[in-house]
Amino acid sequence: MRRGRKRLAAAVAAVALALTGASAPSGAEAAAPVALQAAAPVALQAAAPGSDWLHVDGNQIVDAAGNPVWLTGANWFGFNASERVFHGLWSANITEITRSMAQRGINIVRVPISTQLLLEWKAGTFGTVNVNTYANPELTGKNSLQIFDYWLALCEQYGIKVLLDVHSAEADNSGHIHPVWYKGTITPELYYQAWEWVTARYKANDTIVAMDLKNEPHGTPGTTPRAKWDNSTDVDNWKNTAETAAKRILAINPEVLVLVEGQEVYPREGETWSSPNTDPDLSPNYYYNWWGGNLRGVRDYPVNLGANQDQLVYSPHDYGPLVFNQPWFDKPFDKTSLTNDVWRPNWLYIHENDTAPLLIGEWGGRLGQDERQDRWMTALRDLIVEHRLHQTFWVLNPNSGDTGGLLLDDWKTWDEQKYALLKPALWQQDGKFVSLDHQVPLGGAGSTTGISLSAAYGSADTVAPSVPGQPAASAITSTGVTLSWAASTDDGGVTSYDVLRGGSVVATVSGTTYSVTGLTANTAYSFTVRARDAAGNVSAASAARSVTTAAGGGGGGDGGCTATYRTTSSWSGGFQAEVTVRNTGTAAATGWVVNWTYPGGTTVASLWNGVQGTPPVTVRNADHNGALAAGASTAFGLVGTGTAATPPTVSCTLS
Repeated sequence: MRRGRKRLAAAVAAVALALTGASAPSGAEAAAPVALQAAAPVALQAAAPGSDWLHVDGNQIVDAAGNPVWLTGANWFGFNASERVFHGLWSANITEITRSMAQRGINIVRVPISTQLLLEWKAGTFGTVNVNTYANPELTGKNSLQIFDYWLALCEQYGIKVLLDVHSAEADNSGHIHPVWYKGTITPELYYQAWEWVTARYKANDTIVAMDLKNEPHGTPGTTPRAKWDNSTDVDNWKNTAETAAKRILAINPEVLVLVEGQEVYPREGETWSSPNTDPDLSPNYYYNWWGGNLRGVRDYPVNLGANQDQLVYSPHDYGPLVFNQPWFDKPFDKTSLTNDVWRPNWLYIHENDTAPLLIGEWGGRLGQDERQDRWMTALRDLIVEHRLHQTFWVLNPNSGDTGGLLLDDWKTWDEQKYALLKPALWQQDGKFVSLDHQVPLGGAGSTTGISLSAAYGSADTVAPSVPGQPAASAITSTGVTLSWAASTDDGGVTSYDVLRGGSVVATVSGTTYSVTGLTANTAYSFTVRARDAAGNVSAASAARSVTTAAGGGGGGDGGCTATYRTTSSWSGGFQAEVTVRNTGTAAATGWVVNWTYPGGTTVASLWNGVQGTPPVTVRNADHNGALAAGASTAFGLVGTGTAATPPTVSCTLS
């Protein structure tokens, strides 16, 4: 039910071709080289001349000298589809489109391809490509591989870098709907071999700086096939497949970045991949998210690339309600609630905990049709800018059925409203767009809108804000505390503060106070804060503040256990809550029972990881989570109707 993804509109392509009468014969003519016009390099730290390969340092992507860079671009599909070439070339010119992207600040283009196409290229098998040679005389006689190589030379001329994305197993306009990386004659081994071939072909070409291993692995438990994430070597284990593919790629070219997307679902605490796939809106055993957008498995089973760990980037996808009306769009939401309820638990924690960089490979949609859609897109754009998350916007193509594109239907005119929303999330310095090429300005030689990477570092702000003051704690209760701290200073201005609990970010705020909620009674916590500036520099963490929550106050217990109740979200007429049960005794227990009373008009509508008894509310353990060792805890969740209210007393007994 987390579907409704991009329909590539094959019918639109067919109609366009019919109207233009476009066709282009295949041929063996070599792609004519495009003359490279490089701007004079500006002295940087110690980057190797002519080398633009990128690497990973914590949650940042850096150049060879260790200078942070910001990958900000867009997608252009077509090579993945049955046309086997960029869509739009049936009417528009490849050079004009590429130059236009560069002049408007697209410093990297994610190019969807298919495993089938790579294998055809490897075998030297080329079919007719759908190109209007009247509009593209420079492509006359070229096959799909020669067109791709010609375009790579254009990218080098205009300072654009390229991210290759295996979008589907087969060359199919709806191939992305298939949940895994193997299909029919495309076996897992052929998938690996296709990646090895394309890596070897371009290993000396630093225009292609990154490989996105597979677009949107997905599928739900009980369906076949489907993608899972664990520590097994099963054929459907995406984490193991990604490690294998990445290692085979990096054995050929250890300089290229490797992007690993998430999948659709991940088991909740206490559940396994064998747990039944119950209704996710009523009694979920799994966390659901967008296809490719669920990276919760990284916390338990991070991708391990050994000596090449510094080439790993995680790449979630995220969309708004016009693509699919996810449950979090049915209640009031803003950037803060989306961050806390969706983005942080699914993928933002990877960046905040300095585990690895994030590149949001797809996000976007139509504007002006649904206020919620516009609010979501603005919120995600602001998150991207605040954390300088890498991103490739979906999409350049106007024929993306669910989202529309940055270009209008003529493939020449830009959607200025959509571009205005995207523009702040494109890397700019002193009013100029920044290339990922050290020598070539974005837009090419003589560009009036872009500069090279070397020029950007001639005047870049690389100074982090001062360290914030040690947080002070007030209003301590059994479930929360209010923190406040002295502000940081910065020559460019502090934009936000990260609040960390035990080393993990729990919130990002613009001011110097934050109220922490959802804590456990009579428990010690440690909090620090760190500051961010507009250039993405982050201060060191402040001195830590230790806080011990009060006893009781919504959590209670006897018989050697406590039960702590917290409301996790609420909306008009309903709410969601979680209750944590902890064995505080010295002996193991085989079961537990929790009781509380709601005010009139408030009831439990559905429950998971527990079994509901008769009113007042009674919940006993489920079969799988009754056994609690001394000091151990478990949790159950619920959706309620009525007014969200923390019960004054929650009792707990063990058996």
